[in-house]
Amino acid sequence: MKRFHVHLHVDDLARSIGFYSKLFATEPARVESDYAKWMLDDPPVNFAISTRGERPGIDHLGIQTDDAAELAAMKARAQAADMTLLDEGETTCCYARSEKHWVTDPQGIAWEHFHTLADIPVFREKQAGAAEGACCAPRGKPVGIAVKPADSCC
Repeated sequence: MKRFHVHLHVDDLARSIGFYSKLFATEPARVESDYAKWMLDDPPVNFAISTRGERPGIDHLGIQTDDAAELAAMKARAQAADMTLLDEGETTCCYARSEKHWVTDPQGIAWEHFHTLADIPVFREKQAGAAEGACCAPRGKPVGIAVKPADSCC
């Protein structure tokens, strides 16, 4: 199964949790001091909010899959269409360990394709040389067939 993913930056996490809990008629599946996530079934959406951004608004969009083969098919489709692609492989971000890659649309909006492997107790596990950033979406300009991350966290 695939699930649409939306990640927003918010100014006030508690206020936003209250708003979205009423809007979705359910409490978040996960709440941390800087993050909350709803795993909605109708429609199937992974909706996340965090206070890690510079300003409120959309950080990135994406497609989450439950299946490694579906993730590989999405990657192959992006590569066949000559889309700019950043393949992170296995990485950690947003309290999860995932296999993921990114594409960037013509407007510069990052799209994450990912398969969650496990939950982790921290926003991300620090990697050697990793920059401290707002979230996991790659920032920067496309370079050849990959995105050159300017300040990505993953």
